[in-house]
Amino acid sequence: MEKFHNFLKKASFVLAYFFVIMKKISDKINNIINKININFLKGAFMKLEIKNLSKKFGKKEVLKNIDYTFDQGVVYALLGRNGAGKTTLFSLISEQIKKDSGNIFLLDENEKKELDFRDVFFMVAEPDLPKFLTGREFIKFFVEANKEIIKDFKSVEEYFSLVDFDMEDADRLIQDYSTGMKNKLQMLMFLILRPKVILMDEPLTSLDVVVQLEMKKIIRDIHKDHIIIFSTHILQLAKDICDDIVLLHDKNLQKVDKMVSEDKDFEDKIIKLLTSKNVENIEINIDDENLGDKDE
Repeated sequence: MEKFHNFLKKASFVLAYFFVIMKKISDKINNIINKININFLKGAFMKLEIKNLSKKFGKKEVLKNIDYTFDQGVVYALLGRNGAGKTTLFSLISEQIKKDSGNIFLLDENEKKELDFRDVFFMVAEPDLPKFLTGREFIKFFVEANKEIIKDFKSVEEYFSLVDFDMEDADRLIQDYSTGMKNKLQMLMFLILRPKVILMDEPLTSLDVVVQLEMKKIIRDIHKDHIIIFSTHILQLAKDICDDIVLLHDKNLQKVDKMVSEDKDFEDKIIKLLTSKNVENIEINIDDENLGDKDE
């Protein structure tokens, strides 16, 4: 009888240990699913597809035969060294400059078509807004100019509340605004328009911590309904905000492998990638170091 009781104790211990292990495995799987943001589980269907995209300036080839697909519901960090072509890529997607070759498609509800610049909002690091207007006057003008495509009309006060904008500041001239306040106006512009693709070129680099946190929250709140590509050279910022990290190096795009994000040799791998002429099959890890200064 005593042996049987001992057996039961051991069996209970083994069973309890088994359930603890299975719980850890289950939690791990759920974390991976949430982190990689599997789109079919979240009902996402929209894609931005880049095919054989190339661009030269004179004899300098900046982008060469880029093939990449960006999915709805994922916030992408676009990382690269100075002059790598991050701003050039954004300018091509938003049709601010002409591509030399290639195509950019939007796949939306099983329809594949050339991307229309009206489906894109390009948020720049230092916006050039009309200094002679107040914030309130500018937003009124912006809403009136885009009334045919705005789907959800709100009052000016309601719009400003979306980005926690002080209404006293809304009645000041834009020429007196800080960079953070101007960037809040930019974010308010795409919250009003709700474009399918949002490009953000170093938008948080020069902002204080409070404004950064506010903008991070807005990005995470809206990301499920959009394709968002966020360019930065601050690696910790990329980790904090983004789901996927993509490097622009050697004229092409390379996705960062999530499974090595905690590798102790992350710095060596980044340096190896950024100095390599062949980015294929190179695994890298991202941590809280900077790649460099502002893009071109």
